[in-house]
Amino acid sequence: MKKKNEIKMKISKKNNIRFTHLVGVDEAGRGPLAGPVSVGVVVVPYGFDWDLIPGVGDSKRVSPKNREAIFRHTKILASQHILDYCVILVPSHSIDTKGITYTITYGIAQAFKKLTLNTETTQVLLDGLLKAPLSFRYQETIIKGDVQEKVIGLASIMAKVTRDTYMKKIAQKYPDYGFEKHKGYGTKIHCASIKKFGPCVEHRRTFIQRIV
Repeated sequence: MKKKNEIKMKISKKNNIRFTHLVGVDEAGRGPLAGPVSVGVVVVPYGFDWDLIPGVGDSKRVSPKNREAIFRHTKILASQHILDYCVILVPSHSIDTKGITYTITYGIAQAFKKLTLNTETTQVLLDGLLKAPLSFRYQETIIKGDVQEKVIGLASIMAKVTRDTYMKKIAQKYPDYGFEKHKGYGTKIHCASIKKFGPCVEHRRTFIQRIV
């Protein structure tokens, strides 16, 4: 990791660029049968001390309890203006009408609009095949970036906790589906409940065509 960071600094120096902020981008909820897709964007000062947020990593590898603790701690740091973040939930009907790739791209664009960033002094790191708005010239997409880069891992955690909280909330409105347990993913119990009760407004119609 240290070697990788050193390479980034050399590239920055070579291009005579002085980055002031590092941004991480990731999504949660690409594959579920129901609920929104969640896009997380985290902004930290360049050279941020990650000891301030112990345990950051890929949200899928961090326990729910630790994810929630990291989420709460990140909100505190944001309130102290030590870092910044934004999470955008884009509803299921957008996924059905525009497709999942467009919906995630739209969510990323909306998140960046809510953050105050200088495109010339900000480096953006994104997970998988994600892309930031074109105005951010210094962006890099990293396969399994949520594992390799803490800033992407934190974006992943912020996105997932926000989405999980939303799914627990709507479970009270739609108790027949057990959203609080599977968060909308295609478990056997969830698929059985769709067959029995039919879809609700939160279901992605294009994702459940083989079930209903």
